[in-house]
Amino acid sequence: MNLLIKNARIVDCNKDDILDVYIENGIIAEIGKNIKKSCETVDGKSFVLLPSFVDMHCHFREPGFTYKEDILTGSLAAVKGGYTAVNLMANTNPVCSNDYVINYVLSKSKEINLIDVHQTVTITKNMDGKDTSHLDDLKFPTRFISDDGKGVLRSRVMLDAMMKSKKMGITVISHAEDEEIAKVDTRLSENIMTMRDISLCKFTGARLHVAHVSTKEAINEIIRAKDEGVNVTCEVTPHHIALYDNDYKVNPPIRKKEDVDRIIEAIKNGYVDAIATDHAPHTNVDKSNGAPGISGLESAFSICYTHLVKKGHIDLKKLSMLMSKNPAKLMGLNKGQIEVGFDGDVVLVDLDKELKIDSNKFVSKGKNTPFNGHKVFGEVVLTIKGGRVVYRRGENNDNR
Repeated sequence: MNLLIKNARIVDCNKDDILDVYIENGIIAEIGKNIKKSCETVDGKSFVLLPSFVDMHCHFREPGFTYKEDILTGSLAAVKGGYTAVNLMANTNPVCSNDYVINYVLSKSKEINLIDVHQTVTITKNMDGKDTSHLDDLKFPTRFISDDGKGVLRSRVMLDAMMKSKKMGITVISHAEDEEIAKVDTRLSENIMTMRDISLCKFTGARLHVAHVSTKEAINEIIRAKDEGVNVTCEVTPHHIALYDNDYKVNPPIRKKEDVDRIIEAIKNGYVDAIATDHAPHTNVDKSNGAPGISGLESAFSICYTHLVKKGHIDLKKLSMLMSKNPAKLMGLNKGQIEVGFDGDVVLVDLDKELKIDSNKFVSKGKNTPFNGHKVFGEVVLTIKGGRVVYRRGENNDNR
């Protein structure tokens, strides 16, 4: 697909300038001023062009829980939010512990053809917390293993998984939660598991990625490990950046203001690698029965822009690094920067647009969010995947 975007303010982790961008055969081919081409042209004047967003942590619920979400509705929610690549967690039904489920998810996503989908495999077989033998039989490629949804309680099992992951050249994503301790104190649960997994990472030399960090103690442990050269990365979520003292049911819970302040300080100082949505759609019935989770893809950018950039904590280039460059690098994707040779995956946003989040307008099946009615800035105007417009504000956007 060939596409020329003219007159936009181009922002990525390295640049902030008024430029034209030409995408040829799905790849960024030229960046400059006064570019002229005979192809579809988008006038980006008064808008900002960013690299499309990449989500390290998502739940699309297929197979098995398609009444909550499926790969199509999840993909539509992604492009509406400016995302063109996601990493899906493995707690489906059947659980993603084998090549069959990986192949099913990847084949279905390619058929839908809206975004790039990566599928995570479980750390333990069928998430039983005990057996890692399935990792020896994996033939389909994966970059991550995780039992996200619950922590791996047995330290020896996590040690074995890290040793195998190092041999395989893949990354362990830690859901840092000790379920038994969480019944007493969720903060202590997260902190203990974070310390344990960092210790195992340090011992094995494996690659560890800590998901949805929410406490000041946990981020302090990660900072200490990074300063020591331990091979650990981490993500935080929009809801753990923007909310505090809020009892909306998520896992890990919304924390206190001092935790939010410490996480934002870690973002400013370069210790947080990525912002990930932990998009976890549920039905109203499931939420009323206590299911934890937020439907987050469609509101993530505006929430982060409003609470991090508009409030002066970081600039837009830094936000692009957290939502595009770094997660793309962690996922091994040729995305996340507006540079010649990178995938032509970009998003046009209206930073001046103030909007009120309305979950009834979500295209995700999950309408569950604590941000309903919140006023934010920054709306996605166009999402472009490989030079093809896959979302356009105000239109029917099933552009397969």
